[in-house]
Amino acid sequence: MRTAFCILLISIVLSSLALAQHDSFNRVSPKEAGFNPDSLDKLSSFLEQSGTSSMLLVYDGKILFEWGDIYQRHTIHSIRKAMLNSLYGIYVDKGIIDTSLTLNDLNIDDIEPSLTEYEKSARIADLLKSRSGVYHTAAAVSESMAAQKPDRGSHKPNETYYYNNWDFNVLGSVFEKITEKTIYEAFYQDVAVPLEMKQYSGSYDTLVADDNNAPIPETDGFYQFEKNKSKYPAYHFRMSAHDMALYGTLYLNNGRWNGQQIIPTDWIEASTTSYSVTNPHMDFGYGMLWNVINENENRIGKSFYHTGAGIHMLAIYPASKLVFVHRVDTEGEYDFPKENLYKIISLIFKAQEGS
Repeated sequence: MRTAFCILLISIVLSSLALAQHDSFNRVSPKEAGFNPDSLDKLSSFLEQSGTSSMLLVYDGKILFEWGDIYQRHTIHSIRKAMLNSLYGIYVDKGIIDTSLTLNDLNIDDIEPSLTEYEKSARIADLLKSRSGVYHTAAAVSESMAAQKPDRGSHKPNETYYYNNWDFNVLGSVFEKITEKTIYEAFYQDVAVPLEMKQYSGSYDTLVADDNNAPIPETDGFYQFEKNKSKYPAYHFRMSAHDMALYGTLYLNNGRWNGQQIIPTDWIEASTTSYSVTNPHMDFGYGMLWNVINENENRIGKSFYHTGAGIHMLAIYPASKLVFVHRVDTEGEYDFPKENLYKIISLIFKAQEGS
């Protein structure tokens, strides 16, 4: 009997140690976090048939709900832009990056038809807001993005918003040009290590392809070149829901982690301020590499988020002390209708007590 008990005890300890090796979160009960357990059961049931690969809800830094394999890495698609936001904040604060520099100052040009002098007057600040006015072809552009792209020369820098992968891709190259660091190494050293991310190690590769269906490298990130469109690659991240939730919690904490200011608070405030209206009906806007849900008479405080391929999501709801991560394994065959994400969000907020 004593032997059996010892074996059971050792198994529990080993299981706990194994969990600790790839998990940085404590847990909190739904009731403690103000959520209805029965309503979360309904959410679980929906996730079972939705096409979701994993989902996390983190309340005040503790996991209150988890579903699927939260440690599996796969491509985060456009949420990569929110990851770059922290690096710009850190290196602007260090005085290494000056967002008033123009493309001309940085000797930025592209393949033919090359940039005009007027386009080269766009500043880093304009690119961060996706308001550069440069409508050159770019890597990793979806059909819907390409269909909405304005004509070259139709707008001045900072005149109007267009969700522009040329801006985002060039921001990656500008960061590396100025800092002399790769995005992936800088993110590992400046963000992943202090946050004790478990699955992200900073490994990266390069993919040269003229389509978006090429095999995905097994690294934590990869540059995607489409050299017939632009000389600037997209910088993709492959991350787990767990590590993305840590990143969201850092923003929930105004950039502070274990007594250390990782990202300046004023940078987060500036980044999550709307500079463009993206949905007047819903009162949504775009800040700097983040979408913003503006405060209004129906909302206590603003929230911010980024989606990827319309089905991945990292959202921070400060008034609710909540971080939401949703993943779909898009690296293989998948079936996740985009409307399912809206249903999931609705079920989350219906699960909050008193809602």
